[in-house]
Amino acid sequence: MSDTQQTTLGSADIKRIMQLLPHRYPFLLVDRIIEMNGDESCIGIKNVTMNEPQFTGHFPEHPVMPGVMLIEGMAQTAGALCVASMTDGRKPKLVYFMTIDNAKFRKPVEPGDTVEFHMKKLKQRASMWWYKGTAKVAGTVVCEAEVSAMLVLE
Repeated sequence: MSDTQQTTLGSADIKRIMQLLPHRYPFLLVDRIIEMNGDESCIGIKNVTMNEPQFTGHFPEHPVMPGVMLIEGMAQTAGALCVASMTDGRKPKLVYFMTIDNAKFRKPVEPGDTVEFHMKKLKQRASMWWYKGTAKVAGTVVCEAEVSAMLVLE
């Protein structure tokens, strides 16, 4: 990133996230993004509540957030960061989730938890982006993975 480029983008509330991502309820898995630093890193927040549809069928007697949804939350957080960091005013037509590597699930996430998706850019080449993510609840790592995405520009 050159000295003339913006090094921090601040944060994004739900309205801004909905401008950046095409996802909507029940599949929008990021409520807020804090500490956005260019396209280098950010932290996305997901407040997990019992009234979400996955809990009616995913172990109803012991509701646990599906691991794949934690990975998707990481990918959405990174995708929003990529789109927000575009300085030329263009918005991608689509953002494709390309890879998941080294995924590990450490601890269950339950209703009432607040998940933080800590995303850090590994590299970028043309319209491809690679991020390493760690999901945390109350400072404890619950999931980690490397994800990549491709932006389809108009």
